[in-house]
Amino acid sequence: MIVVADAEALANIAAERVIARIDFNSARIAICLTGGATPKRLYELLGTDAYRTRIPWHRVHWFIGDERFVPADDPLNNMGAARRIFLDHCAPPANIHAIPTDAATPEQSARLYEARLRSFYSADRLDPARPLFDAVLMGIGPDGHTASLFPGYPAVAETERWVVSVPEAHVEPFVPRITLTLPALASCAEMLFEVSGKDKRAIVSRVLAGEDLPAGRAASVGETTWLADRAALPENFRG
Repeated sequence: MIVVADAEALANIAAERVIARIDFNSARIAICLTGGATPKRLYELLGTDAYRTRIPWHRVHWFIGDERFVPADDPLNNMGAARRIFLDHCAPPANIHAIPTDAATPEQSARLYEARLRSFYSADRLDPARPLFDAVLMGIGPDGHTASLFPGYPAVAETERWVVSVPEAHVEPFVPRITLTLPALASCAEMLFEVSGKDKRAIVSRVLAGEDLPAGRAASVGETTWLADRAALPENFRG
């Protein structure tokens, strides 16, 4: 757990950690992004000259941990938001790997994205010694979900598939989702949670208390880091 003063400090430290992961790998790099409001400032920073010039864009591939089953240009589309904020201005189009929401169904979309991940990884089984991603960005919802893995849903218990469809979301927006599973998300050198704002305090308290929630289950085969600003933490948190 890394505690920072506020949301701006959180975004800056997150950007530095992403850059550090990129610098650590001299070969092909894979970063898995997340949706929601919290990472938007991080994405803005990655698109600024201060960070953009430090990223070898031709070697970095960008994926997404979950997606709403809406068109790519819909405001609710997670990768669409990341593209508008920084990817379309910086990354080669071939290095942006969006979940194909133009498929006939969410289940077909999930299977197509899983096939893409397996092809990128060049194997059908994940090897803990060879993570799929260099970094996976994560958030936490008010019910303890992360990605689109909601409490009590079958997708949380999935161990074989890398990507699954979620017919009905537990929170707004109530649209079908496609999500990476816990084993696929865990296949990374670093899993980086970003948690900001007093509205997250109640659910962070539940995770810290050890309640069995998807966000509490999510952990990397490498390093798992929680970045939180003080507003998101219980008043009695001592680190």
